[in-house]
Amino acid sequence: MGLLMSQDDFARAIRDAGSRAGHPNDANKRLVQRWESGTIATPRPVYARALESVTGLPIEALGFTFPVPQARVSGDNHGGHDVDNLPTGIAATSRTGQPRPAQRGNHSGVWLSRYEYFSSGRDGTFVGLHYVTVIQHGDRLTVRSLPGSSDSPLTMDLTVDGNVVTGTWVEQTSPESYYRGARYHGAIQMLAEPTGRRMVGKWVGFGKEMDVNTGPWELIFQEGSTDRATLERYNRRPEPE
Repeated sequence: MGLLMSQDDFARAIRDAGSRAGHPNDANKRLVQRWESGTIATPRPVYARALESVTGLPIEALGFTFPVPQARVSGDNHGGHDVDNLPTGIAATSRTGQPRPAQRGNHSGVWLSRYEYFSSGRDGTFVGLHYVTVIQHGDRLTVRSLPGSSDSPLTMDLTVDGNVVTGTWVEQTSPESYYRGARYHGAIQMLAEPTGRRMVGKWVGFGKEMDVNTGPWELIFQEGSTDRATLERYNRRPEPE
């Protein structure tokens, strides 16, 4: 699975993820072997959710397939429709096979992460850009940067309460960067716009001299699909501003 875990450790992580989410499972070494060998191509939903939680990747990007179930569609009295109960983290497709845009209430997809920070050492304000995958399970969002989008991996673990998004972030800077591989982390709070295409807020964290800093951070929706082709398309550095 590429996580530097033994099969026993990975199975344990899957069980722990299920327990934390309130959906216990019985993952074991033999099941992990069957996933890796391709004997099981379509894991049960309880395992699919745990796999996404542990790896930070959508189920399709792990080489599995997953059927798209029927969704309940209700009118919103404004000429549109809301889709409920779609499995989070699994891309819905239209009858033409094209990815649907993110549905209101489900933020799963590919987003552009943009934040600003002041560097006292370089005496200026700089911008950090990453393409990230957002995987939603209930009210929790798991955010992971695509490896090709930056030399400094970024992760965020967020909780959604209405249009309020709150959580933590971690960035491991590149050893070749100005920050020489330093690991930074902090808290973040954003507001999700009603369109579901943008989250805007602020981060708080510490600086090199252990001072507490803050700055703007936004996530900008790119695509609702998280299939392998989409991730490959965004596995690159965002265009600089």
